[in-house]
Amino acid sequence: MTEIHQYLAEEVAEDLADGIITRREALRRLGLLGVTGAAATGLLATGAAGEAAAAEPKTPAHQGGRPSAAETTWAPVARESITFTGPNGPLMAAWAAAAQPRGGVLVIHENRGLTEHIRTVAGRLAASGYSALALDLLSEEGGTGAFPGEAEVAAALGQIPPERFDADMKASVTELKRRVRGKKLAAIGFCFGGGMVWRLLAAGEPRLAAAAPFYGPFPAEGNLTGSRAAVLGVYGGLDARVGATRPAAKAALEAARLKHELVTFAEADHAFFNDTGARFNPHAATEVWRRTLNWFDAADHHHD
Repeated sequence: MTEIHQYLAEEVAEDLADGIITRREALRRLGLLGVTGAAATGLLATGAAGEAAAAEPKTPAHQGGRPSAAETTWAPVARESITFTGPNGPLMAAWAAAAQPRGGVLVIHENRGLTEHIRTVAGRLAASGYSALALDLLSEEGGTGAFPGEAEVAAALGQIPPERFDADMKASVTELKRRVRGKKLAAIGFCFGGGMVWRLLAAGEPRLAAAAPFYGPFPAEGNLTGSRAAVLGVYGGLDARVGATRPAAKAALEAARLKHELVTFAEADHAFFNDTGARFNPHAATEVWRRTLNWFDAADHHHD
């Protein structure tokens, strides 16, 4: 099982453990990932405690009494669907243009694909002064919308050679540079996409002035010496699985002598920024957004 495959499978087990999905759904999702039999049973053994909770699925925080983040702090700019040239054919993305851009940001989605939530993040960046391009990593498969549900999206992502993701992200940086001329560029990614941003930095992408991987697993043997980005690494204190890769990220950042800050929100879990998900933490999400924009604002203007 590849590193990315393993991550996607563990994500299913974690959703079961947290009571977000049922055991039957967890087994179905693992089956789509090609994990069956004893391997699936073993992986889900840790998730048994959460099964009772799944009888009453968690509702996203904004469906309770609290107003949603969309009503309180988000004023996103309209996005448009675009295509541009990639290494193997057209790439699909959501594009949100800031009125007077201070820079450009590449947005990399979770294992759910290019969802409305991720499109809104791009729009929100644009409203904050950063034109944003949210890439669909399933472009060659017809895009996220070609799949019936998030489990199928994750399974498809697990079948793609990670080197293709690297090449598609580099092509997206090229497109972003073309659309936001003469401004500094940054990248942000969430969960699976956070891991992808670490991969992009490790793939020797020198054009990023800043990066903010949110609770993304650091790639094994990742070497960041080809990067020049100032990196804000975001972690949830309750997210032990991704937190376990934090020391490797720290060591690689120090070895590459990159400006960096690794921030952990002690009371927050994996995926705490996603206001459509069961682990949304509104306080941590508000604070991390402020910090991320400040980080992008302060990024050294290395580039032309």
